[in-house]
Amino acid sequence: MIVELRRYTLRPGRRDELIELFDREFIASQEALGMAVLGQFRDLDRPDMFVWFRGFPDMAARSRGLREFYGGPVWKQHGPAANATMLDSDDVLLLRATVPPPASPRDGDDRREAAVVTATIWYADRPFDEAFAQWFADQDSGAVAVLSTEYAENDFPALPVREGEHAFVWLTRDGREIDVPARFAVTRTERLRLTPTTRSALY
Repeated sequence: MIVELRRYTLRPGRRDELIELFDREFIASQEALGMAVLGQFRDLDRPDMFVWFRGFPDMAARSRGLREFYGGPVWKQHGPAANATMLDSDDVLLLRATVPPPASPRDGDDRREAAVVTATIWYADRPFDEAFAQWFADQDSGAVAVLSTEYAENDFPALPVREGEHAFVWLTRDGREIDVPARFAVTRTERLRLTPTTRSALY
């Protein structure tokens, strides 16, 4: 599965406005075109950031789905209102899932309100190789999803993705941390504490 990790910096105080619009208009309309809205979240440490994950079977399906959605009637009607809440929507990592995020029913589970999903992102100055993947597989990570950089060309340039990044991303529900051995040359670590919206499939 190809997965976009999308982080939007919003205008102050407008995150709930975007979430209400997103959950109402942009889930079923994208999934009807073959895309998977895997999860959408408030960033607990950044009050004006909205984070979401979108999945595709492969790069060809991504290109097709994005063209149809952003050229279609739902985005034409509601896209301007969504864009009006945003200061930046170009912070996007294009990833390939080793362990895809699990999906749950979107409604009817009160555990969402108390849930926190932690996304740890490791960056290196070269691609993460099989030795790293094996080391990570041997760790007690509690990971519910594992992803790393997809190096295929972004063939939908209207939606930019970050270029030149070597990222390894893992999601957990218990907030655990892992120290990476120096031999793997991790240069930077980000940790996102995310709380799901009421219609997030991942929580």
